[in-house]
Amino acid sequence: MAIHDLAARLRGLPPSLGPVRLIGVDGHAGSGKSTFAGRLARALDGAPVLHLDDIASHEQLFAWTGRLMSEVIGPLARGERAHFTPYDWRARAFGMPRPLPAAPVVLIEGVGAGRRALRPHLAGLLWMELPQEESWARGRRRDGVEQREFWDGWIAAERAHFAADPSRPHADLLVLQRQEGYEVLPGPGATPAAGQGVTLSEGPSSMW
Repeated sequence: MAIHDLAARLRGLPPSLGPVRLIGVDGHAGSGKSTFAGRLARALDGAPVLHLDDIASHEQLFAWTGRLMSEVIGPLARGERAHFTPYDWRARAFGMPRPLPAAPVVLIEGVGAGRRALRPHLAGLLWMELPQEESWARGRRRDGVEQREFWDGWIAAERAHFAADPSRPHADLLVLQRQEGYEVLPGPGATPAAGQGVTLSEGPSSMW
């Protein structure tokens, strides 16, 4: 299955954060980042996944860089197990610390995973290639009417974030979800050596 080819490619990258190859999965809210990151993590034999929804909060939708650096980036850079305090979006409070090991590959997924402050620590950046309006519509359907007010505020905040600190221009790979799997293409930030297109599906006829 070709997603394992992508996993092998990521394993072969040089470490970017201490012993860790930190891989960012960014895109608009509702674009399928969590689902794709979960499948990729399984192909990476259970690689840890840090969800930025656990780092952000109602008060800091995007102003979480300092906490991420102190709780996660610093320890991983030293080859140590990191600990982060996940945010409970319903209780509006941070919970008990959770561990994040300094594994060979660690995935960080969420809106802003490719932000300017994180890019120097990334071994690779993947962007979920789905237009913002379609992504947001999917997210609204997923979260239901009770989250309508939150989504109104979120969309404004996300627009402002990407206007000031865009991720897509720096993506090494673009990930397009297809009915039969995923298509992965070189991104705007790809090096010349990565200039070959790649089609990823999860069936036996998949091609790299």
